[in-house]
Amino acid sequence: MKKEILINTTEYETRVAILEEDRLVELYIERSQSERLVGNIYKGKIKTVLPGMQAAFIDIGFDKAAFLHASDIGEDENEGHADQETEFVDEEPPADIVRKRRRAGIETVLKEGQDILVQVIKEPISTKGPRVATDVSIPGRYLVLVPDDDHVRVSKRISNWNEKRRLKKIIYPLRPEGFGLIARTEAEGKQEEDFVSDIKRLLKLWTRLKRRSELMQSPALIHKESEITTSIIRDVFTDDVERLIVDNRPDYRTIMAYVRQVMPHLKKRVELHKGNTPLFDLYKLETEIDKMLDRRVWIKKGSYLVIDQTEAMVTIDVNTGRFVGKGDQESTILRTNLEAAKEIARQIRLRDIGGLLVCDFIDMYSRDNRKRLFEEFKHAFRNDRAKRAINPVNEFGLIELTRERIRPSLMYTFSEPCPHCHGFGRILSRDTVAVKIERWFHRAKVGGRHSRYNLVINPSLADTMISSGTNRINKIMKMHGFKINLVRDTTIPVQEFVVFDRAENIDITEIYSG
Repeated sequence: MKKEILINTTEYETRVAILEEDRLVELYIERSQSERLVGNIYKGKIKTVLPGMQAAFIDIGFDKAAFLHASDIGEDENEGHADQETEFVDEEPPADIVRKRRRAGIETVLKEGQDILVQVIKEPISTKGPRVATDVSIPGRYLVLVPDDDHVRVSKRISNWNEKRRLKKIIYPLRPEGFGLIARTEAEGKQEEDFVSDIKRLLKLWTRLKRRSELMQSPALIHKESEITTSIIRDVFTDDVERLIVDNRPDYRTIMAYVRQVMPHLKKRVELHKGNTPLFDLYKLETEIDKMLDRRVWIKKGSYLVIDQTEAMVTIDVNTGRFVGKGDQESTILRTNLEAAKEIARQIRLRDIGGLLVCDFIDMYSRDNRKRLFEEFKHAFRNDRAKRAINPVNEFGLIELTRERIRPSLMYTFSEPCPHCHGFGRILSRDTVAVKIERWFHRAKVGGRHSRYNLVINPSLADTMISSGTNRINKIMKMHGFKINLVRDTTIPVQEFVVFDRAENIDITEIYSG
């Protein structure tokens, strides 16, 4: 599969695009005012311990306290880490926490006011602060260093058992005392000298972090995860990437310095973009990025998806649209669903959607077709680096899946709540607002304190209020004996209105709002 990485850097943001077969499948954005936190290590202070929730809140220097769940505290010696790649972190809980993880409540392990070393595993989302773990780990190019551990593990993505055994045989003698090691996916096929240099760099970094944690007062940042450019090079720039193109000369120098040191065989694949046409424009990515907030995503031959994101879950609906096919109905639906499965997987990766997702495919009667759809859907996620669990198609034609949510989806990066609908996505209809205005004046009549008004509304709403045959303003004046002067104001939202007392020229809207 053809794979390319494009890096675009400006004064205010860095964007990293990953292309597979010339199609945009992943986009990472880092802005100076909202740098990512995942992977950062902090010396924090425990603010509150909640036995009922088996959780604690940790002050790490932000407005919102970090959330620490009991399941993210240490590792029971008999449990060990899962045999998998740790993408961001894993390590360094105090020894007593390690022993007590499953055997005692969190209130017996953590105490308010206690200092604790934690690592961010999830970015703040909506009203929630960051989620942290006491297991601290430091990822390198080929290995992850896990302090206070004694295991050697291999990434689940390495499926060849002979290769797993080979790696463990090489790595175990290299394991420093008091540390565990996890072989990352990129370790496949590598030799002892590659691991020796990686371990040396990681140990040197850990020594600096440990010294900082001992000297600094909590709350304090002990270690900041590499900026997005460096971390992408470390985690994504592998042998299967044909080209890495960067349009910023300082970034190019930084990348080349890292590549020459860690993976010199890939240095010829790094290119500096020198053309006058912006890099993302050259690859026609800007249009793709602009469409990432669209609810409706067109697929092929007129079929489309409708994607709705809420705080609890994400729903994706598949529609045939204008696609009618040339065969029988079942085969037409199957083709639509198979194409939709591929595009849904791409959109989930592209928008970086996590949490609970429900995909509503078009109903199919054939059990074999439902099985084929499920297999195609799983296959479409083969290159996704996020952890996920996918359930087969159920009797309602739904596929439910969960996907690791480490950071908010790009919808939150690109947008902010609408000041008119406040994130609801819809506003009151003009007829509904007109009825609210009528009720307002009815209350004003009961109050009996005013009789002459200025009604300030949006011109669009004004047209509804005085449309021919249904002049509601006249009816209100005749019914209650009021004098109402209608004022059109384009700055006021359609779903709102303001009423002034003409005699004193004061806003009295709230007095009779109910």
